[in-house]
Amino acid sequence: MSIPVLTIDGPSGAGKGTVSRAVAKRLGWNYLDSGSIYRSLAIAVLKQAVDLKDEAAIVNVAQTMALEFDCNDELVVRLDGEDITAQLGLESTGNTASIVAVLPEVRHVLLQKQKDFKQSPGLVADGRDMGTVVFPEAENKVFLTASAAERARRRYKQLIEKGNGANLAQITNEIEERDRRDMERKTAPLAMANDALYIDSSDMTLESVIEEVLNLIR
Repeated sequence: MSIPVLTIDGPSGAGKGTVSRAVAKRLGWNYLDSGSIYRSLAIAVLKQAVDLKDEAAIVNVAQTMALEFDCNDELVVRLDGEDITAQLGLESTGNTASIVAVLPEVRHVLLQKQKDFKQSPGLVADGRDMGTVVFPEAENKVFLTASAAERARRRYKQLIEKGNGANLAQITNEIEERDRRDMERKTAPLAMANDALYIDSSDMTLESVIEEVLNLIR
């Protein structure tokens, strides 16, 4: 019996993670946050003090690391049994992730790592190329987006609520620039699969987006 897969792709700030985790929880399916895969590898590489110029050593770490994603109320990522969630957003993690992510053999290994999350009873995979590259065979695909202005507004609100200073115009420019980079990159660019359901969440509530995705599965 084939294992069902739901892919949710889209640009940064579209709410993919929140929607994906909620859908996975309601369905009782496994969850893959593909964006955390490279950051998790970066943390593993830093913990083991691996030379960032030693591609073979980095590949070995990628092959042997064990990752778990727990999506109850908030995402919890475990690396070899250790909760590394708080380390995912560190500057050092992001910088290292950007270095290891361009290595072809590393990408090949992590592609298989992502495919390995396809386990019974089903998988919700969240990312930018889940429906086009990682799981092109998935029967259920969603492309979730929102206008750059709306995504910037959400991010601005999030930062202000956490007590951080924020500039709305600057956030909007950063989102537009990131969109451009993601769509124009040579390896696995952000693109909507031909058979994906397009959802623009700009004027939708979170619950209405979740329901629309669940209706696709039903």
